[in-house]
Amino acid sequence: MAAHSSRIMDMTMSFRGLIKLFLTIITLLLPIILIVVFAKDIRNIESLIPTTGVAGPLFSIMLMGILSATPIPTDPIVILNGAIFGPVIGIIVSWTGNNLASVIEYFIGRALGAISDFEKQKQKLPFGLGRFPANSPWFLICGRFIPSFGGKLVSLTSGVYRVNFVTYILTAAISNLFGSILFSYGGHLLLYLNNP
Repeated sequence: MAAHSSRIMDMTMSFRGLIKLFLTIITLLLPIILIVVFAKDIRNIESLIPTTGVAGPLFSIMLMGILSATPIPTDPIVILNGAIFGPVIGIIVSWTGNNLASVIEYFIGRALGAISDFEKQKQKLPFGLGRFPANSPWFLICGRFIPSFGGKLVSLTSGVYRVNFVTYILTAAISNLFGSILFSYGGHLLLYLNNP
């Protein structure tokens, strides 16, 4: 009976190991695949947004969510949203897309933390990084204002450090709103200045 129970336990551990390996491969390969697909054709993909009509806002939000799994920033799409949809709809679409991207990036960070067993490993990190205040509102809000990669850095770090999701999403929503207003309105002004 003990041998049978031990075999079942070994099979369960082996199955968990395979799942962990599979999740590791997916987590590492998905951004690479998306980079290859989008980096070559990002300008053509961006040009699809205005041609999709009523579905344009939804397409833009989905595109921002997909790009969240890559290092490609969504700032150009936010500017484009303001130029295409006007300042108000552009801000709403961009804010929704950036919040979706924030959620996806957070859970990618959580997966990376689980795969690397970060909770156990963080005490061994140099320079006191194991005690990094990832749940600080200053980091969660102000870190997103670093151009291009700030939002992704904050989101992934928050996921890895397992920042409380409610705190994370509230601070992300605040900074995403500010960024959406700034870039969408800027995109609208660019269009207006070029076509008075």
